[in-house]
Amino acid sequence: MRCCTCCVIISFFYLHPVVFRMAEKNNSAGKELQHRPRSEVPGKKIWHSQAYTLGAISNFMSTFLTFPIYKVVFRQQIHAMAVSEAVRQLWHEGPQYFYRGIYPPLLSKTLQGTLLFGTYDSLLCFLSPVGPHSLGQRWAAGLMSGVVEALALSPFERVQNVLQDARKQARFPSTFSILKEFNSYGFWGRLSLGYYRGFWPVLVRNSLGSALYFSFKDPIQDGLARQGLPHWIPPLVSGSVNGTITCLVLYPLIVLVANMQSHIGWQRMPSLWASAQDVWDTRGRKVLLIYRGGSLVILRSSVTWGLTTAIHDFLQRKSHSKKELKD
Repeated sequence: MRCCTCCVIISFFYLHPVVFRMAEKNNSAGKELQHRPRSEVPGKKIWHSQAYTLGAISNFMSTFLTFPIYKVVFRQQIHAMAVSEAVRQLWHEGPQYFYRGIYPPLLSKTLQGTLLFGTYDSLLCFLSPVGPHSLGQRWAAGLMSGVVEALALSPFERVQNVLQDARKQARFPSTFSILKEFNSYGFWGRLSLGYYRGFWPVLVRNSLGSALYFSFKDPIQDGLARQGLPHWIPPLVSGSVNGTITCLVLYPLIVLVANMQSHIGWQRMPSLWASAQDVWDTRGRKVLLIYRGGSLVILRSSVTWGLTTAIHDFLQRKSHSKKELKD
């Protein structure tokens, strides 16, 4: 864990001058190295359906490839066990349960990519139709896209966390059984106890995470592109660095959400503060135990966002090349 953290910090400070040099250079028009599908022509519409499509495809592919890592990480977050113990638990359960719970994250992450990239692109063009875009504009657009994402996708994450909890397999063998339980509550119960349980930490995590990712994604990517690297390396590194740093900062919220959303029923409905206190107490009041499983989370976040950013950039380039050929 210390090694991973040190590598991240060293990488960030190595890239830090590049990021801010690029921020200064981007103030002059016409000097971007990366092709952007976003229009910078005044008066053009701010709705770009292509951004939604590319976001959906890139998130679908990266989620499918990294799901096994996610499954091990979730067990660590819930049971505070070592990596080897989590892998051993999944092995004993058998292959029929290994991909249990993959459909909710696959669907939710695809929708996440659709909303995250599409909403961000539309909001950024609304804030600054002609560009270049300032750090504050990227931060604001990223923050709002994270809010939209949290509102739309919290129910998927809720179902997913129940499905992946080994303690719930007998009572809730399928997604349908969980939905049946939630729908048996009254209207407000469906929201507070069912689909939107643990919503506030999800909202904070998603909005801040999106703001951090979009604020530094393009500056880091463009800065690396100026070093003459192969075109696939800058987006891969940019996504990995962003995903790693964001995950390190927000990891306690990730653990809190997993624990809050894994519970079902009226008998266990503590407040947000009580839930946070419970997680702190069960982890022995030690930050190190809160971050247990953090090494795998860092790896998963780094790989996932690296792949997502690289795939998105590749699809973006292909689409832009097609448009240029047509023109």
